[in-house]
Amino acid sequence: MPFEQSDGLRYYQFDIFSKNVLNAVFTRQGGISPEPWTSLNLSISVGDDPARVAENRVHAFNSLGRTPASLHDVWLIHGTDVIFADTPRPLDQPTQKADILFTDNPEVSLFMRFADCVPLLFHDPKKHVIGISHAGWMGTVKGVAEVSVQAMQERYGSMPQDIVVGIGPSISADHYEVGEEVAVQFREKYGDDSEKILQTRDGRIYLDLWTANALQLVKMGVEQIQISGLCTASNLNDWYSHRAEKGKTGRFGTLLAMV
Repeated sequence: MPFEQSDGLRYYQFDIFSKNVLNAVFTRQGGISPEPWTSLNLSISVGDDPARVAENRVHAFNSLGRTPASLHDVWLIHGTDVIFADTPRPLDQPTQKADILFTDNPEVSLFMRFADCVPLLFHDPKKHVIGISHAGWMGTVKGVAEVSVQAMQERYGSMPQDIVVGIGPSISADHYEVGEEVAVQFREKYGDDSEKILQTRDGRIYLDLWTANALQLVKMGVEQIQISGLCTASNLNDWYSHRAEKGKTGRFGTLLAMV
């Protein structure tokens, strides 16, 4: 698997992107946070000391040769709102609420945090655009992947066949049991395709978020898709999992930038 290490940190990299796209999905290894956030927790919303989180973030950025001041992140709300990051986010300003983040500025490092939900990484090599989207079950059923492609088309003039997408580490269908109230929403959205994403085993329903998001991308005309196939819930040495750790955990970070 395409894992890399730098300055004591271990991270996953997609190989579908061109060499001028820096992408990293950081594992939980190499930080300074104690239990239950052990150790590279990158979120201040889970009870960890903000000073430790800030130090972890600086370490992550420095390990990839990106200045921490290049950061642009968002406060995730499980929706489909879009932010176009023309410049880095001033760290003394409040974080905007959204789940889709794009830029065409090489001076900006896009950054999001995850702990079971799906990181969707986007690149249009012809329009020189990158983006990250956050696709939990709520965002997925609302069409976050579809909205992301539409945003690239409308804002940057992207053609779907040019867009490259990586579907990052997240909870797999093997571990993601959902209730009937969730399943019915996916049946309504996907119709006959819902059979590809809802699995029934021993009377329980399991949701495949990887396939659900890939189906949206294909529907929008995206042809270049890479699924990491890494399950957060079954690899706790590398990933935080809200489900497997019963909410007492941290958030791993995903960074995307043009170099």
